[in-house]
Amino acid sequence: MAEQLQAVSYEDALAWLRNHQFDVLDAPGVSNRVFLKKYGVSAAIQRDQEGGVRLFAKPGYLISGEIARLVDKGYQKFLKTTKAEIPATADHLKAIHNFSEELKEATGSISLYNEGLGTVSDRYVYDRVTDRDEPEVMRPVRPWEAKKAKSNKKKQ
Repeated sequence: MAEQLQAVSYEDALAWLRNHQFDVLDAPGVSNRVFLKKYGVSAAIQRDQEGGVRLFAKPGYLISGEIARLVDKGYQKFLKTTKAEIPATADHLKAIHNFSEELKEATGSISLYNEGLGTVSDRYVYDRVTDRDEPEVMRPVRPWEAKKAKSNKKKQ
């Protein structure tokens, strides 16, 4: 039988995070939102309307002061910011994973089995054919598809 999660208040979560060596920085110009840093990873949480915790910015490795998104291209994971994309190392992935697990513990969030096995990416880009995940009617016509469509029309 599944265990019931205990709701954690925003203040209790902040206390837990501070006691576990997280750097807690108030977000400039916004009340009840903080940035968290540990292991070179950062995220942001805020107080929700019921006084609980809501994730504002997902955990990501810090690169030049920006939280990088983890992109999986099948053969390699990358850390991507608005200005750079670098290959993610095992140390980067361990840091993101440890940070995420500790943040879930602090906030009383669910820790899923597949996430417990390793780091989960923000985006998966497994091949070089873009727009493949779009519905068929929204996909652009590829050159090889256009040629096939022309030959089918000629046969009719």
